[in-house]
Amino acid sequence: MKLYSRITGTGSYLPPRRLSNADLTAELAAQGVETSDDWIVERTGIRARHFAAPDVCSSDLGLEAARQALQAAGVLASDIDLIIVATSTPDMVFPSTACILQNKLGANGCAAFDVQAVCSGFIYALTVADAMIKSGAARKALVIGAEVFSRILDFKDRTTCVLFGDGAGAVVLEASDTPGILASDLHADGRHVGILCVPGHVSGGNVLGDPVLKMDGQAVFKLAVGLLDEAARVTLTKAGKTAADIDWLVPHQANIRIMQSTARKLKLPMDKVIVTVDQHGNTSAASIPLALDSAVRSGRIKPGDLLLLEGVGGGFTWGAVLLNL
Repeated sequence: MKLYSRITGTGSYLPPRRLSNADLTAELAAQGVETSDDWIVERTGIRARHFAAPDVCSSDLGLEAARQALQAAGVLASDIDLIIVATSTPDMVFPSTACILQNKLGANGCAAFDVQAVCSGFIYALTVADAMIKSGAARKALVIGAEVFSRILDFKDRTTCVLFGDGAGAVVLEASDTPGILASDLHADGRHVGILCVPGHVSGGNVLGDPVLKMDGQAVFKLAVGLLDEAARVTLTKAGKTAADIDWLVPHQANIRIMQSTARKLKLPMDKVIVTVDQHGNTSAASIPLALDSAVRSGRIKPGDLLLLEGVGGGFTWGAVLLNL
């Protein structure tokens, strides 16, 4: 019998501290950095974001999202035989955040590892989990995107510090005899490392380089729109589908203008696009599963819907996944 993988449960978690644009601009003004709600909304569509408390790590956020996903799927933590965490803000240099989360969840013994593809991380992780289930290497997987991007922001740079937030999203992916994930498409181009990066690392107990996020916003925008369109079309072709078949586009929540441009190229109306960037900001690898769970729990996305998930991130990485929920 041919094996497929299907999402059977979703979950998400946002840290309690919510900062509206007004809250953030007030904090920045106290540091001599000027911005405004109008400036942020016009350029990004973001109105609020959540920041984790100083003692809260990516594994803590991911744990709460994972518990929700497990409950939704009706699966016990002890049933899980694969955990993949997509994150660019791990708890430690090593071990992986997946191993730390695994222990907190009480699912010790199964394979657990991190995937680092920045904002495309969840797409990469979901594709890897799908391949492992189809090969028979796993039957019940937890795929999690979790980030504390507030830890790597330069709060003197108004062009980047207003964009990002913290959060986590998760799905349970299970083996099935009916297709769930229909096709995927992954890419990277290391020539563009410099347009979105954190150019620092630890050496000899010291931080070398610059440990905060750097971004060339215009370069990212120009690359993102074209690459997302290409990945979407390739993925649809692999599955024998067209853009007209899509019930919902669930894109990486980076910038409303990128999302609008992507939808326009696919000739999709914005009422078929799941948008949470206004309330979450850019949560990197967490943004797609956060948006997915939000839409599932609100009743917008229903079982049987055809979903296109897509994202771009530092690397430069990009990819898409087409699935039936």
